[in-house]
Amino acid sequence: MSRYRGPRLRVTRRLGELPGLTRKSAKRQYPPGQHGQARKKRSEYAIRLEEKQKLRFNYGVSERQLLRYVRKARRAAGSTGQVLLQLLEMRLDNTVFRLGMAPTVPGARQLVNHGHITVNGQVVDIPSYQCKPGDVVGVRDTSRSRQLVENNLQSPGLSYVPSHLEFDKNKLQAKVNSVVEREWVALNINELLVVEYYSRQA
Repeated sequence: MSRYRGPRLRVTRRLGELPGLTRKSAKRQYPPGQHGQARKKRSEYAIRLEEKQKLRFNYGVSERQLLRYVRKARRAAGSTGQVLLQLLEMRLDNTVFRLGMAPTVPGARQLVNHGHITVNGQVVDIPSYQCKPGDVVGVRDTSRSRQLVENNLQSPGLSYVPSHLEFDKNKLQAKVNSVVEREWVALNINELLVVEYYSRQA
């Protein structure tokens, strides 16, 4: 399985805060392992690798998927790094997470996989679905689906909804107004280093 199923706090200790992966915060602030506290100076490759891993773990994508997104971003007009972040942010599972319907991206992926989420009135169970401006993201009209989302909205993963989304909590329905802007990306990352990491492969 390409999806990470191990301890999440171990990842956040190594890479820093990842709001999409877990809401918990580690007690220890140094990397895990025997030599975590005495870690030596990192090479340029190690720094780029770390930035790439932040993207992978935060958005819950495999290495192959991320490489595919990088290649797609290279073909698009504009800054490759910014387009890459926009592609990842506009995934359906991440959009559900940013609306507060799920506490984490893995939780949002499960909601989507289990058929609780609709796009333009149709059930969509593909987490990687790319939301487009004009799409209406809602909750399936069943008591089970509504109850799950309402419970998650009591304590959302992030306390704010980005400016490109418009959310009606009473109807449990959101509209995608535009593509996300760079300043609304919740992850602290240098996307240019990720592009450099993939420069030979993409």
